[in-house]
Amino acid sequence: MTDDVTAIRELGDRMAEAIEPVLVGKSHVVRLALAAMLSGGHLLVEDNPGTGKTSLARALAACIDGSASRIQFTPDLLPGDITGVSIWDQSTGRFTFHEGPVFANVVLADEINRASPKTQSAMLEVMQEGRVTIDGKPNAVPTPFMVVATQNPIEQSGTYRLPEAQLDRFALRTSIGYPDHASTLRILEGSAEPIDPGSLAPVVDTARLIELIGVVATVHVDAAVADYVARIVDATRQSGEVRLGVSVRGALSLVRTARAYAALDGRDYVTPDDVKALVIPVLAHRIVLEPEAELDGITQETILQQLMLSTPPPRGRDGS
Repeated sequence: MTDDVTAIRELGDRMAEAIEPVLVGKSHVVRLALAAMLSGGHLLVEDNPGTGKTSLARALAACIDGSASRIQFTPDLLPGDITGVSIWDQSTGRFTFHEGPVFANVVLADEINRASPKTQSAMLEVMQEGRVTIDGKPNAVPTPFMVVATQNPIEQSGTYRLPEAQLDRFALRTSIGYPDHASTLRILEGSAEPIDPGSLAPVVDTARLIELIGVVATVHVDAAVADYVARIVDATRQSGEVRLGVSVRGALSLVRTARAYAALDGRDYVTPDDVKALVIPVLAHRIVLEPEAELDGITQETILQQLMLSTPPPRGRDGS
């Protein structure tokens, strides 16, 4: 087990090093993306234009020696454009299924909120089920399978907001943010020869990645740490400023990503600090506030920060 988590930490270091030239000074964002990947979850990147959302997704896909695809979501995109369609083959006298771009190990769903709700539902159904059903026949997507979706929160004209039930299918939501001054200088100094994220050399193949995802699932979560997660989740449901608290799926996602976060640190056990680091990325997009709280300028992040202050963590290295 120790050798396996060491391999995961080394993989995380190599991928962070490979992606650094593309996404300068954002190692914490890369680590969150890797935690989503190793926990078998999907990632939603929500940020302003020009911050590197698409570059992150493309770089992540390039680092895996598997299949990758990009779907540019637009209002006229149809569900069949994503999942694929059955086409009549005159030579055989039967319908033949032609796979859509969703049949890839890493799928970049660019500006997912620009597609119609029907198309969004088709995409998110594949994320949940891991397969596409055409003419009553299930067609499994490749393994591993990860969707990296992006959306721009400031341009809402002509967009369709993702419903809360669909947001719940993303393991993590994060933002990249603008680089600091030193990182901006590094970017400007290398601007004459920009790096194409898709040209990065693969760091891991799919077979090895599947093995490491299996290792992450065995990382130890002490009963006290699980109780800590349950108390945080319960607190979101009891808050007077929250209309809809965190679901059981959200609690499971927090535990699974905490396992991956610990493994990326080279540990085979989860600590309360792992949970704290992931509470906002994993849970914030799963909370629906009361209208009065939104009018007062309260955010999901503020609520979670308050709840963590009022929910004491267990003591000890692994929560014991």
